Amino acid sequence: MNVYKSITKGLNEAVDYQQGKIKVRKTRITIKPVETFNTDDIKQIRQRTGLSQVIFAGSMGVSTKTVEAWENGRNKPDGASRRLLEIVRDDPAFLARFQL
Repeated sequence: MNVYKSITKGLNEAVDYQQGKIKVRKTRITIKPVETFNTDDIKQIRQRTGLSQVIFAGSMGVSTKTVEAWENGRNKPDGASRRLLEIVRDDPAFLARFQL
């Protein structure tokens, strides 16, 4: 199916749904709020991985200075980093998948 036909089909289905001609499957999901972490939390998470600040930072995709700032309270992790910290807290071996 070419792009034009695919778009047209999707638009026609949307119109049919809006007019009540077809039923669609609906899924409702709830996203868990992203947690916040204090300096001790971050240091404990890193220590549980057994990684130095340098290796932890590289595995997290941030600079070493960023991890230092988090652990010393000069800075706080933002959205994606906070979610990744949650994952690592719950599975300390998670970051090992990204090490060569």
